[in-house]
Amino acid sequence: MKTNGAAIRALRKARGWSVRHLAHLAEMHPSHLSRLERGLRGASEGALTGIASALDVPRDAITRE
Repeated sequence: MKTNGAAIRALRKARGWSVRHLAHLAEMHPSHLSRLERGLRGASEGALTGIASALDVPRDAITRE
């Protein structure tokens, strides 16, 4: 599975959250999250789980095959 950065960004913006806020909730560095959203970097299983948990969505909502 690959990270769907556009989905992460859309979900984050729909909640009115900054990159910094979501990164804090997902326990990751804001620059890493920013790179994920822009498709410049992939995410580990742990990072995907943290982001999905913070956004309260299933992991498949932020990944693609």
